[in-house]
Amino acid sequence: MTIASTTTPALRIPAVNRPTAVLGSVAVAVAANLVVWLLGEAAGGSFEVVDQGVTTSVGAGTVIVSSGVPLLIGMTLAALVSYFWFGALRVAQVVGAVLAVATIGLTVAAEFDTVTTVALSVMHLVLAPVLVVGLEAMRRGLSAR
Repeated sequence: MTIASTTTPALRIPAVNRPTAVLGSVAVAVAANLVVWLLGEAAGGSFEVVDQGVTTSVGAGTVIVSSGVPLLIGMTLAALVSYFWFGALRVAQVVGAVLAVATIGLTVAAEFDTVTTVALSVMHLVLAPVLVVGLEAMRRGLSAR
């Protein structure tokens, strides 16, 4: 009797150096979040909120800065700390992913329309796996040495 088995291909995470992991992750996150923003725009999201009589708009520039800068700072900090403590990369994966998801609360608390709220929340969710995979690639790159 023959037993048939199926295998699911595993996600292949490359081993890369620190700068490649950081800059690559930022580029992927910014590109993905720009796509989410464009989809939100196409779905009719206003990407505007009025707070104390002042209208604030979330445009492409805001998406680029809001996606790229926190990821760049966080991953760079993790990369620098990893020179002294390799375990910092695992800690950064957890802390970064939790912060990316937890900050969705700020988006929900703002008075955006529903489409905008969903799109901005998805942008937060995009950051979590990008950060985790980017730091894992960095960790593998350092382990390969």
